Amino acid sequence: MRLVRLFLLAGLWASVSCSAGAQAASNTKRVETAMEHKYVTVNGVKLHYVTQGKGQVILFLHGFPEFWYEWKNQIAEFGKDYQAVAPDMRGYNLSDRPPKVEDYTIPPLIEDIHAFLSKISEGKKAILVAHDWGGALAWIYAAKYPETLDKLIIINAPHPTIFARELANNPKQQQASSYMTFFQSADAEKTLSANNYGSLAGIVFGSLPASAFSEEDKQAYIAAWSQPGGLTGGLNYYRANHLAPPTKRANDPIAIPRPSRVLGFASEALPAITIPTLVIWGEKDVALLTGNLDGLDKMVKTLTIKRVPTAGHWIVHEEPETVNKAIREFVAAR
Repeated sequence: MRLVRLFLLAGLWASVSCSAGAQAASNTKRVETAMEHKYVTVNGVKLHYVTQGKGQVILFLHGFPEFWYEWKNQIAEFGKDYQAVAPDMRGYNLSDRPPKVEDYTIPPLIEDIHAFLSKISEGKKAILVAHDWGGALAWIYAAKYPETLDKLIIINAPHPTIFARELANNPKQQQASSYMTFFQSADAEKTLSANNYGSLAGIVFGSLPASAFSEEDKQAYIAAWSQPGGLTGGLNYYRANHLAPPTKRANDPIAIPRPSRVLGFASEALPAITIPTLVIWGEKDVALLTGNLDGLDKMVKTLTIKRVPTAGHWIVHEEPETVNKAIREFVAAR
């Protein structure tokens, strides 16, 4: 329980404070009016996705414990002049949840993205925008399949090689990532779902201004988490890939060695990113620290970093207009 308390105090992905200028989320029913809900079977799994608009595909990948709804403001904005697409990733919400932990290792997750994008974009280059776990996968995807992308936008998601360095050597990042060990425990689902997902809802919504989330938004998240196995799929991303800081104490639920790589990749294994890349980073992120930006220019050939000192890990919700403006300026630049 001590570990759980530390996890809750750390706030998971929460930032310690939010921008006073955060924009209110649009009314859910109005936002969804032009959005289409669809399904497609790729790489052996049926994925639910939401799409709006026509033109070049701009694909949005969510993290934990989110689902397509994380991007509702971006879909409404970029659906005006792009085909904005946001799937529920494998294991989440209305998409398939394969039963085995090993079904959530990196290779099938990357192939989900590749097969999905190949079908949706029909061989044309797309823009990829990703946050958190979606961002971790996007780094790897962009290194493996650069020919499918026009531009890459990462939001508060560390490059696997740099995160391996930080987990191995930075005590502050190790402490900030302690919740990852809890996520791999057998008690994770029970603890996070207790009291109608009260703890998880507090983590996601508790640090945000009331204007950022309506009651309807909160109920949408609880409905997604309440799907049968709705938390297990997301937690299996951590379990399958053994993502956690090193632990040595005998009473730790999982003993994890000092990492030399993260998500199966070390510096010599992951090619440099050749696609023009924008990294948007809320500097108040208490789970993924700004040390993850150090040395990033060695991993990406054409890199732009936009630091946002007023936001944290949930910058997509805290400052949607800041995120939208940064994306628009970056994709317009040639």
